[in-house]
Amino acid sequence: MPRPRSDEKRIAILEAATRVIVKQGLSAPTMVIAKEAGVANGSLFTYFETKTDLFNQLFLELKMEMATGAMNLPVDAEVREQFFHLWKKWMNWAISNPEKRRAIAQLSVSDEITPVTRAAGHKMMAHVADLLERARAHGPMQKVSMVFLVALMNSVAEATMDFMTQDPANAKKHSKEGFEAFWRMLN
Repeated sequence: MPRPRSDEKRIAILEAATRVIVKQGLSAPTMVIAKEAGVANGSLFTYFETKTDLFNQLFLELKMEMATGAMNLPVDAEVREQFFHLWKKWMNWAISNPEKRRAIAQLSVSDEITPVTRAAGHKMMAHVADLLERARAHGPMQKVSMVFLVALMNSVAEATMDFMTQDPANAKKHSKEGFEAFWRMLN
């Protein structure tokens, strides 16, 4: 009879996978992830059928964390204020979770992440896409493909996060300047 699954062990494996991905990359063996989590290698496969399954689950967990952090936008506010609120939450999540930021960056470009998982991740971020669509509605980027616009936004966000990390005394200033740069692109 299989052992019952423990939420604590599942979380420990996901957290260990995050740390190991940051240190060793996506090619790190599951044995290393299991050891980091404090579980037997076989136990890892009780929670995740394959390494690919583990990476896909981790990708979704991290996307959910990011999406949750960007929720609760001020509904009565103008689009700019809503977008700035979202931006600040995103920057704060990334700065507060540097390992998760680095892990999701690697997972985002990995062939291990399936199209189904990517679609589920995009669905979690639907409110962000809706807000981005409204923000660009009357500006110079209105006809640019959404995929390209999201890539531009991510590039500005990553540069902003890098400056916030390198110069924490001016993190708020860098966050605001990054937002202003992106907003000028939109409008």
